[in-house]
Amino acid sequence: MKSVALFVLAFTLIPAVLAQHQTFVVNPDASEVKMTLKTTHEIVNGTFHVQSGSIEFDRSAPRMSGSVIVLAGSGKTGNDSRDKKMNKDILQAEQHATVSFEPRTYTGVIAPSGDSTIQVTGIFTLLGTPHEITIPILVHLEGTTAAAKAHLVVPYIQWGLKNPSFLIWKADNDVAIDLFLTGRLSK
Repeated sequence: MKSVALFVLAFTLIPAVLAQHQTFVVNPDASEVKMTLKTTHEIVNGTFHVQSGSIEFDRSAPRMSGSVIVLAGSGKTGNDSRDKKMNKDILQAEQHATVSFEPRTYTGVIAPSGDSTIQVTGIFTLLGTPHEITIPILVHLEGTTAAAKAHLVVPYIQWGLKNPSFLIWKADNDVAIDLFLTGRLSK
């Protein structure tokens, strides 16, 4: 009788536990990365193309896995010569075709639906070099759709990239990144 009760309890809990584990599959065509770089003469805004993304998370435990991959050479700022220099000399897109973020853990609570703000810690890889970073992310879940928004500041000079400053045109040593991801949820 005791083993039957344990079986019934286990059978009842399995769907609840499995429902906690989900995968967010990013739709690259509906997602984007925006950058903002302050300079002495202007604010440079640009966008990058998200190549792919898939994040597995568990609402019952603070762990995540997967990655978001951005094409390094896809940067567009509206100035072709600046974009060529950025992609070739700064981001070295020929040697390092992608920039990625691989989440590992999070703090906060991911609600089953609606908005949640969490702090995600993971590895941000730039120029092939991994950097641990914690990013505040606003997550929105609704049925089988999901969206994530994040704002972070990347200390690109500290992380080994060249500063694009020349003559009297000086650029900040940090670049602001806004990440907008949309996609679908699966179990």
